Amino acid sequence: MPKVCFYFQLHQPFRLTDATVFDVGTKDFGYFSKSQSQDDNKDIFIKVADKSYRPMLRLLLKLVKKYPEFSFTMSLSGIFLEQVEAYAPDLLEILQQLAKTKQVEILAETYYHSLASLYSETEFREQVELHENKVFELLKVRPSAFRNTELIYSNKIAQMVEDMGYVGMLTEGVDRYLWGRKRTVPYVAQTKDKMPVLLKHAQLSDDVAFRFSEKSWAAWPLTVTQYLEWIQIYPEDEYVNLFMDFETFGEHQWEDTGIFTFFEAFVGEFLKKKWNSFVTPTEVFTPVCDRKIRKHCLDKDHLDTYDVVEPISWADVDRDITAWRDNEYQQDTLRIMYGLETVVKSQPDSQLLDDWRRLQTSDHFYYMCTKWAADGDVHAYFSPYSDPHEAYRRFTIMLADLQERLLP
Repeated sequence: MPKVCFYFQLHQPFRLTDATVFDVGTKDFGYFSKSQSQDDNKDIFIKVADKSYRPMLRLLLKLVKKYPEFSFTMSLSGIFLEQVEAYAPDLLEILQQLAKTKQVEILAETYYHSLASLYSETEFREQVELHENKVFELLKVRPSAFRNTELIYSNKIAQMVEDMGYVGMLTEGVDRYLWGRKRTVPYVAQTKDKMPVLLKHAQLSDDVAFRFSEKSWAAWPLTVTQYLEWIQIYPEDEYVNLFMDFETFGEHQWEDTGIFTFFEAFVGEFLKKKWNSFVTPTEVFTPVCDRKIRKHCLDKDHLDTYDVVEPISWADVDRDITAWRDNEYQQDTLRIMYGLETVVKSQPDSQLLDDWRRLQTSDHFYYMCTKWAADGDVHAYFSPYSDPHEAYRRFTIMLADLQERLLP
């Protein structure tokens, strides 16, 4: 049976206030759904914490204590961590306990869960540094591996990540760049030093993240026995990389679907066979050779290259970046916003800089997506707004006010 790498993404955006054009230029109307009487972001975060973050983090802590062989990986956006501090500090205590176990790897990413890697190398680097500092401040660990926002990846982005000193990176395994090759083996990026890369196993990840409670699915209800059978078809020297949103557990798949019970049982059953093992990315990326303790031996010179010319992601059917910049709404707002970088950073106003960076959060552009069919249904499910036009309306009001604040 192959090694299993679990990776969970924890992120919540700051959603936009329902303002009007008449608010532009007025002082402190607030961009992010907070007023004297109501804080929508707090309400949403607390709801998701009750359904997902709190029960799943407690379960993970229980499992790492019960099974010393169990390990997993998380990434936590900077603005997610801000909301933990503000709205649910008990979650921070659990995260700190997990970090101390040394069985959990925390990955680096952009602080604001942004698309900066596509628009500004300078801003990208600054946000990654901000994120690394935040993680160290709260969890006392320094990330050694990287995942970009929504697993967005290209040769150019990989080179930036390698230049920042990270030992490896996660992304999606996209068929048009695999050319029939396996997604269950490490690759190297098309970079100067051949940075290693792990690819998501979309089928097996999405069986849990999206299909678990779908009664029309031929495999419903998914059992641990069935899931183990699908995994064990891969040989011992390969890796099944199960990457998914943390909210899969309790929010997207509700507790009454049995998702928590399934996960706990899977970990236990998987570890009953002594030759099975869980791994984290840095363990894979670090070339340790010791067959007696079932460690792999990563030889970059003998790995295939994952050559990705145009950016990819883990979103939508095509696994590209059209989820965020497919239509004119998205393209225009992104162009204008990143065009403000120089003037925003020239101002001695930390609140202005933070507001501009919070507007970079990828979710704002995801909500503007006008795709239809299956992709459109997914976007609509995640959006807090009535439609993409409302997402665009709110964002352009904030952007107009931001520009107003930049006037001399």
